[in-house]
Amino acid sequence: MIPSWPVDLRSINLINFLFVNLILTVVVLGGLLATIEKHLPTAIRQTFRYGKHALKDTPPDRLVSLLEVPKAWFKHFYIFAALWSVAGFYYMLQAYLTGRPAPDYVINFLDTMATNRRTVRTTPTETMVAMTLITMQCLRRFYETWFVQVFSTKLKINLSAYLVGYIHYFCTIVTILSQAEGFTRAGPIALPTNAYRFEPSLALAIAIGAFFYAWLHQYRANVIMANLRKDRTGRVISQKHSLPTGDYFEVVSSPHMFFEIVMYVVLFGILHRNTSMVYVLLWVVSNQLMNSWLTHQWYIEQFPDYPKQRRALIPYVI
Repeated sequence: MIPSWPVDLRSINLINFLFVNLILTVVVLGGLLATIEKHLPTAIRQTFRYGKHALKDTPPDRLVSLLEVPKAWFKHFYIFAALWSVAGFYYMLQAYLTGRPAPDYVINFLDTMATNRRTVRTTPTETMVAMTLITMQCLRRFYETWFVQVFSTKLKINLSAYLVGYIHYFCTIVTILSQAEGFTRAGPIALPTNAYRFEPSLALAIAIGAFFYAWLHQYRANVIMANLRKDRTGRVISQKHSLPTGDYFEVVSSPHMFFEIVMYVVLFGILHRNTSMVYVLLWVVSNQLMNSWLTHQWYIEQFPDYPKQRRALIPYVI
């Protein structure tokens, strides 16, 4: 006799569960670091701090050190992000250009990850725009990490931080499609219909413009930081951290993190009826806020004449 599960696993939203756990982790640990860091065990501090703001004057925890990988491995999950977003874009395009719902195996997968009680909450226009924007972001980040940025060969990150990158992009793409027309078992696109029709609006145009403004300036910030380690010919001559200047670095310590938030605010605005997008946004905001705070503190400690007008994350505010 095969035992039956008292709860259908497909009735549990695994995507929301993962995001909530990520949010709670970064908020709780980040709050502890910001208030009572000196009283925390080295293992916790070492796990959360990495890169240029890793622990320097404290003997490392041996067990945690075994779970550290090169920071340059960040590049790996952008290969995944690029491929995963393109796959999502392909299935979205296939559904909306042919007027047919997504294949059963795609819908079954979404049922498993985001419950079998999903309903349609976003239009094809909203889904297509959001999927196009996130795909362009993933492809650009792939290009940056492999062909623009210069990673230190000495710096490490905790394995958990490395895996979070995969979780973020995996869950974000699933979230966008999970409540879209043609990707649930009920909704306007349940049977073959006419080909997809674009429904433009002023609000959507503003959102797209805001996204591309943030997209462009995040790229500029990453180029500025990469050029600090290169000569005029583009040859890498250093791996040390220097003080970046130019563009939004004049008013904020981490413009790349600020514009990451802006892009996800835009995605949330486009897909605001998708009940899982709020978790995506809260995760991005909490994660970028804590990382930018650590980075800002590091700059202040390393550069005695650090410009006082620079804020940690939001220009003129935070």
